[in-house]
Amino acid sequence: MTAAGIIAEYNPFHNGHAYMLSKVKSEISDAAVIAMSTSFVQRGEPAVLSTEARVRAALANSADLVIALPVPWSMSGAQSFAAGGVAVLGSLGVVRNLAFGSESADIGLLEKVSECANSEEVVPLLKQYLSEGLPFAAARQKAVERICPEAASILGNPNDILAVEYLAAIKSTGVNLEPFCVGRKGVGHDCAADGSSASASAVRELMRADEDYADFVPAETAGIIEEEKKCGRAPATLANVERAVLYKLRTSCAAEIAQAPDISEGIENRIVFAAQEACSLDEVYAMAKTKRYTHARIRRIVMNTFLGITVKDAEGVPPYIRVLGFSESGKALLRQVNGSCGLPVVMKYSDVKKLDDKAKRIYELESRAADIHSLCFPVPAACASVQKFTPVILK
Repeated sequence: MTAAGIIAEYNPFHNGHAYMLSKVKSEISDAAVIAMSTSFVQRGEPAVLSTEARVRAALANSADLVIALPVPWSMSGAQSFAAGGVAVLGSLGVVRNLAFGSESADIGLLEKVSECANSEEVVPLLKQYLSEGLPFAAARQKAVERICPEAASILGNPNDILAVEYLAAIKSTGVNLEPFCVGRKGVGHDCAADGSSASASAVRELMRADEDYADFVPAETAGIIEEEKKCGRAPATLANVERAVLYKLRTSCAAEIAQAPDISEGIENRIVFAAQEACSLDEVYAMAKTKRYTHARIRRIVMNTFLGITVKDAEGVPPYIRVLGFSESGKALLRQVNGSCGLPVVMKYSDVKKLDDKAKRIYELESRAADIHSLCFPVPAACASVQKFTPVILK
């Protein structure tokens, strides 16, 4: 059985995700393995649905095996997000391809830009533009375009930017994954709905406004969302824990905030000042933002501080594989994984005792994040969802 890997948030699973899975399974692979973000996502926000609900949606729409991308990597910048996802998929030993969406759909150009972006030639230019106060992504884009003018056509595209990082991660980690890009169809990242297409952010906004989103997600996803809404588990929103986050910021000193990943140049002092003055998280983000620090980066720093995730936690790559769900084909893949996986596999809570101290720490962070995520639901839920979790099985 051939398997392709996909790194995803599925926040929530929509028609574009279904299109990509169909392309992957019709063109290159018998099975699809998903490395999926868990409770909190790259935007520095809670996932709109529980991890279990998003796994169910993925399996209902032809995913075969879903594994976790733990929160220190799922809620990080593009480089760390890509490295974590590539590492867990590559460690399984059964995944042949890494599939990803791309606005350009030009794998040759993406590989050229990735190589250029990570070349020694870029370093002095990158330092120059960073010293001028540009954010890292903008500084690197400008540096790469100086050396590789063709990069200008792709480095402004969100999916292409991630694709460049995926390719770099494959090379840096040394995993044996063949890249496969799927041209992005429909509306762009973070764009409003159009016809039968909508970005995940647009679907989330419709969910939170209690407006109709059914045309933009597969029927199976719509059913799962409605079921979660009836049970008071959706949509999850940061607004439900906003004052708790503000409390954490107001009672944290600069040195404590400085322990979060992605901190430099004293931004922790701006966040402390903003937290003392602001009365909402949006105000904190606006006051702390600088030319160098984007809103997304500030949101991640704030949320990592709230969740207790430190820069040391986010070092390296995930130290274990946590299985979230599987189909019959996925079950067959798991039998192969048991003989080839380069990391310990966690199926249930009792498996945690075989992990080393670093892995146990990451599992504890995952558990804490899920407990806090449950407070983001319209109706708060109890703790220990990770410890009680058993893989979702599609029969």
